[in-house]
Amino acid sequence: MSFTVISSTALYERASEAAKFLQSHTGHTPLVGVVLGSGLGGFAAEIEQAAVIPYSEIPHFPRSTVAGHSGRLLIGTVAGTPVAVMQGRVHGYEGYSAAESTFPVRVLGMLGIKALALTNAAGGIRASYAQGDLVLLSDHINLMGVNPLTGPNDERLGQRFFDMTEAYARRLRQLAHTAANENGVALQEGVYIGVPGPSFETPAEIRAFRALGADLVGMSTVLETIAARHMGIEVLGISCVTNMAAGIQVEPLNHEEVMETGKRVEGQLAAILKSALPEIAKLVQAGGGKA
Repeated sequence: MSFTVISSTALYERASEAAKFLQSHTGHTPLVGVVLGSGLGGFAAEIEQAAVIPYSEIPHFPRSTVAGHSGRLLIGTVAGTPVAVMQGRVHGYEGYSAAESTFPVRVLGMLGIKALALTNAAGGIRASYAQGDLVLLSDHINLMGVNPLTGPNDERLGQRFFDMTEAYARRLRQLAHTAANENGVALQEGVYIGVPGPSFETPAEIRAFRALGADLVGMSTVLETIAARHMGIEVLGISCVTNMAAGIQVEPLNHEEVMETGKRVEGQLAAILKSALPEIAKLVQAGGGKA
């Protein structure tokens, strides 16, 4: 199964089929979606009344192949708020096209979510960051080399040209800051630069990224954000600085370090999400502001 040359009409139909399948497995209509990145899957334990569906059972859904990505979708509640939580994502470096890697976002949109919290493990470029910091995304730079909207546009999914001034909604970031303060967690903000991977970056690349205005670097999130905004879904992005980028830390980079740091801070991330998601749901359900 490949979406490399799939038409926009077929994309809409496949996403609709997957959403109908999920609706048949739960009585909840989620308002907020969450994608849990590498080593950050612990928040899934907070989901109540959860229907747990492996990606392999969802029609047309891509399957995670990377360590730290469990490959399950949970639909349930957090503090009474209906949510859909992806425990793991897929990436272009696994061999998936831009349409495939953003297909889950399309399905969540079909399920009815109005906001999407995207979490990821990232390398820290800004010198003031430290390993284990949680950082809200204020913007991003797309160096993936692809855009999930390339090709014919299906107006049922979203308009051809749309605004990306607030790729990451300011009002959702404000709620995240409040939730973090309530839980004694310091949150910084920064610009995320998305690269294809899977190799880590060279020190020269990191110097170039810093010159471009990037504070964090990672291999996900950007394409998902574009697809979500295309559908009018507001986005909250949270990076865990699992390592300092090449040339900033002396030791060689490795995925095990990413996983270990993610596990160390996933309790803090879970606390923030548990506090913020009900408030986000209230906000987006009420409407208003930027959609």
